[in-house]
Amino acid sequence: MMTYTVYGAAGSGSVPVEAALTLIGAPYAVIEAATFEGDAEREKVAPVNPMRQVPVLITPDGETLTESAAILIWLAEQHPEAALAPEPGDPRRAQFLRWMTFVPASIYSMYWVRDVPSRLVGDDPKAQAEMDRRTQDRISACWAMMEEQLQPGRFLLGDEMTVLDLYVAVVSRWRPLRPRFHQVAPRMGQVVRRVDALPELADFWPKRFAFEGDYADPAPKP
Repeated sequence: MMTYTVYGAAGSGSVPVEAALTLIGAPYAVIEAATFEGDAEREKVAPVNPMRQVPVLITPDGETLTESAAILIWLAEQHPEAALAPEPGDPRRAQFLRWMTFVPASIYSMYWVRDVPSRLVGDDPKAQAEMDRRTQDRISACWAMMEEQLQPGRFLLGDEMTVLDLYVAVVSRWRPLRPRFHQVAPRMGQVVRRVDALPELADFWPKRFAFEGDYADPAPKP
């Protein structure tokens, strides 16, 4: 079986892609490129993505895919045996596509400026602090809106897990971190804890996004 190649980094947007590949059982290799750490890391990605962003997926056929949501949807479609996305005609399909688009458009996009605040507000510490506060508020508001619109079962779209669950489980770990996520999206919070605890990913999470320190999930209320 031919191998996928993922350009990514621990704790980054490549993690849901790597998690999906792990659940699929497809062999893959990671080229570590922590693009949020500076220009040298971003240049590692430049040959495969002019935007100098991760994740990037190189397929076994040599095709290059960028954009985390597109990669996740494509992987699920290429490996239907893994049942990680509702197929066309499934009544869950429309909402699956809706939220797989919403997460990167409304939430993930905030991190382009949060990773390097000077991109939009220059080097003024006060402006950067205000940007930090406002983007955290915006991210929280988006999670809250998603919470209001969903009726989760065991997972976000019902009783079967999809790549949307992997996506939200990772992005909800980023700032403003899980405590605030659970505050604004408690039902979704139950789902992401379920994803965190998947036995199939028990070895994966500690290696690629260790849920400890700032990223530790608060204990659920009894």
